[in-house]
Amino acid sequence: MNRMVDMERKVTKFGNSLGLTMTDALKQIGLDQGDIVSIEVNQSTGEIIIRKSTKVSLPSGISKDFMDSLSDVINEYDQTLQGLKDR
Repeated sequence: MNRMVDMERKVTKFGNSLGLTMTDALKQIGLDQGDIVSIEVNQSTGEIIIRKSTKVSLPSGISKDFMDSLSDVINEYDQTLQGLKDR
């Protein structure tokens, strides 16, 4: 069930930063303290979109170059790999 919940919050000063408290909203999308989020800002509409990050940290011993090469191969042979999966 996707439903939009309206909430109003006051922008507050936290040290040298501005911030919002929105614990209920964060919990509704499965976020907790320490989770990483991605933030998208649309200056023309005044919207800020916060999403739980889908980035995965690399296991030790796996280089970023290897993952980039693997991603390139997967993208190049996507249809072939899908065909193998569906056999």
